[in-house]
Amino acid sequence: MRGMVTRTKKAERMAQMPKRTQARSMRHDSQYCEQILWNELRDRKLNGLKFKRQHLIDRYIVDFVCVEKKLIVELDGGIHKLKQRSDAIRDAALQMLGYRVLRLANEELMRDLSTVLLTIREALRGNL
Repeated sequence: MRGMVTRTKKAERMAQMPKRTQARSMRHDSQYCEQILWNELRDRKLNGLKFKRQHLIDRYIVDFVCVEKKLIVELDGGIHKLKQRSDAIRDAALQMLGYRVLRLANEELMRDLSTVLLTIREALRGNL
C-alpha cells in the first residue's frame, strides 16, 4: 500500500493546483525588488543555503523560503500597510507550521541591500 495515492491525498493535490499554478506564474512575473533579492539568494549564494521563491506552504505562497532553516522572507510593498491584519494572521499560521517569518520593506531593500542581506543572515542564525 505504500506509495499509493489515496483519494484524500489526490483531492488535496487537486485543491492545491490553482495555488501551484499561481506560484509558478508569480515566479515568472516577479517584481523588480524580488528579482534583486532572488539574485542574492539563488544558487546557495547566501551562507550556502538553498532558497526557493514563490513557494507554496500549506495554502500560502511565500516570497522566499529556506526550508532547511524554516525561515520565510517576505518582501512587502506599500500595499502591505493596508494588509497588516491579514499579514499577521498569515504569519501566525506559518509560525504554527514551525516557520519564522521575516518581513522586509521593498524600500529597505532598495536603500541598503547589504543591510538586508545581513538581516537575513542573522535570522538564519536564529538571532532575530
